[in-house]
Amino acid sequence: MRKKTFAAAVLLAATSLTLSACGSGDDAASPVTVVSGGSDQGKAATVLDQPFTKPDLVLTDTHGKKYDLRKETAGHPTLLYFGYTHCPDICPATMSNIAVAKKALPKAEQDDLRVVFVTTDPGRDTPAELGRWLKGIDPRFIGLTGDFAKVKAGARSVGIAIEPTKKDKSGKLVSVHGTQVIAFSPKTDAGYVLYGERATVDDYTKDLPELVKGAKP
Repeated sequence: MRKKTFAAAVLLAATSLTLSACGSGDDAASPVTVVSGGSDQGKAATVLDQPFTKPDLVLTDTHGKKYDLRKETAGHPTLLYFGYTHCPDICPATMSNIAVAKKALPKAEQDDLRVVFVTTDPGRDTPAELGRWLKGIDPRFIGLTGDFAKVKAGARSVGIAIEPTKKDKSGKLVSVHGTQVIAFSPKTDAGYVLYGERATVDDYTKDLPELVKGAKP
């Protein structure tokens, strides 16, 4: 397992990362200094000394019902990702990697795991759109949408920066966002492990048996 331990306070104070526009072009993915705790190059996981508090988010799920993130995922191992359905590369690849790795878990652990995808593009990602997109990856994944300001604040609370959807130079609508997956412990409900976009199916397959128990990978 490739990993490195960092102090969350240090990461939050001075980490400079690149936001991703998910294949929209170099101009939209320029380096931005953000409040975030990502992994070093070549490292799949970042294990935090000081875990993140789970975002206080009440949004709308793919069935059009209110979903309280803290309440609904309390006591369950949870993977949280902020992205959007029109993303051509990083978002679907990340979700697909997790979906494949999840299938290697025993049935009871698969049922216990919560994988939550929060859209950064709520203008286009309606509950129905989210539901259709996630059904093609894993119908058990939870899709959430809602007020952009609320989503942005929730993402920021765990060190992930996102920007409003806008047109790039070619006129294509893009959503620029951090690409980290955050793992929350079922024991403490705290986010204690981060995965960058370089994390592979093998990384998640190796780590999920530990993550579902709240152990360090």
